[in-house]
Amino acid sequence: MTQRTLVVWCADWPVVAALADRDLPGHLPAAVFAANIVQACNGAARDFGVRRGMRRRDAQARCPELVVLDEVPERDVRRFEQVLAALEELRPGVAPLRPGLAALRSPGRFYGGEPEAGAVIAECLVRLGVRDVRIGIADELFTAEQAARCAGVQESFVVPPGESGVFLRTLPVDVLDEPEAVSLLKRLGLPGLGDLAGLSAADVEARFGTRVAWVHRVLHGGGARPLTTRTPPPELVCEVDFEPALDSAEAVCFSARRTAERFVAQLATRQLVCTEVLLAVEADGALASERRWLHPRWFAATDLIDRLHWQLVGSLRVGDIRSAITRVRLVPETMVPEADHADGLWGGTDARVERGIARVQGMLGQEAVVAPVLQGGRGPADRQALVPWGERARALRPRGLPWPGSIPPPAPARVFLAPWSADVLDATGRPLAVLPRGRMTGDPARIKPGDAEAWQPVASWAGPWPVDEQWWEGGRTLVRFQMVGVDGRAWLVAFDGSGWMTEAAYD
Repeated sequence: MTQRTLVVWCADWPVVAALADRDLPGHLPAAVFAANIVQACNGAARDFGVRRGMRRRDAQARCPELVVLDEVPERDVRRFEQVLAALEELRPGVAPLRPGLAALRSPGRFYGGEPEAGAVIAECLVRLGVRDVRIGIADELFTAEQAARCAGVQESFVVPPGESGVFLRTLPVDVLDEPEAVSLLKRLGLPGLGDLAGLSAADVEARFGTRVAWVHRVLHGGGARPLTTRTPPPELVCEVDFEPALDSAEAVCFSARRTAERFVAQLATRQLVCTEVLLAVEADGALASERRWLHPRWFAATDLIDRLHWQLVGSLRVGDIRSAITRVRLVPETMVPEADHADGLWGGTDARVERGIARVQGMLGQEAVVAPVLQGGRGPADRQALVPWGERARALRPRGLPWPGSIPPPAPARVFLAPWSADVLDATGRPLAVLPRGRMTGDPARIKPGDAEAWQPVASWAGPWPVDEQWWEGGRTLVRFQMVGVDGRAWLVAFDGSGWMTEAAYD
């Protein structure tokens, strides 16, 4: 008997993962955005008319209470790992296709039938918190995926053996993950897969490519492929039990030191390092304290013990831990190859500095210490983004876009938090001004940046670089210049229509 394929589809997975990551309920209308374009949205948002590919302002106009979420592929993969682990408990040999979609060999015989197997899997994932799960079962992968998309919530759609072609011929060509091929088929007057099946195999492969040719073979009863299943990840969680229970942070950290060393060593044997760890503390068998810690490089055993000590001291101080501690668990949340964090030729950040920064964050919060990161923008201040120390920069403006009006390199060394005032005179001693169309009333001859008492003759200058932006919110018009004094100091100055300001300095 031919081995059947079962596909598990967790609908709107990027939204589900993002809401779960922020501990928000799943019924809220929400959408995931990248570059202010909707990448995914849930059913509650679609009820208001939000769709993929829609601009952010259009989506929020249709649904003002829309929860705006950033696209984070690493988060989607990490959250889907829990689903894969649950599926492997029921049937080894899971093939993850992408976050939210996985396939496995149908365990219908074991559970007494394919609908029964689908019901067991759906029940398992619902207990895990994934409510919109759909199951498709067919002879091969492509048909099973389309069957899953035709299934109802927490239901299974079973395509009988040998009837994959009959089922697929009723579907539109939009199910093909090939936008150019879909567009061409529609222009040729072939809107359905049944129309595609009427073409010759040689013509399909020559005109539409190998993937569409594979679907064409599936339509005629062929095209079956073996599933490429993954090897289940090793169990990397480490924990230590205390008998008798301990009520001192120092005693707990001393007893957990060897566990922390084992945690780091087992990752090192796989050439991995941990950059995000979850520390969970149990007291009397119940979870008493839980916190995720980030590291700008990677956690060593001493770093883990430091974080555990700070977490325990803080939890004991505020009263979160009310009884003796019975267990500590170390869960690696994010692991990367150790080569990604190797020291450069001249070394890296001093470990004592990193520990001090982490200590401040443990006392004041993750947002208390930030580091500047370069992003896209026209002005020097616009190109700076402040990211909490140890976290990955997310939702940054792309640097590769053509930012009209941006100043050319080199970038200024100092960018002032608040622009300084400035005065610029022409050769006749009159204040220099820039007219609406970019014409200047003269050439800059003298400059007095900030609180300087003396005027500085201008040795050279460059510009102007006009900027006219945010016109839909009242607008901002600036004209920037680079000016170098005879003393060698260089300044980035701007004229906003009413006066001059000094935005940055070149050292």
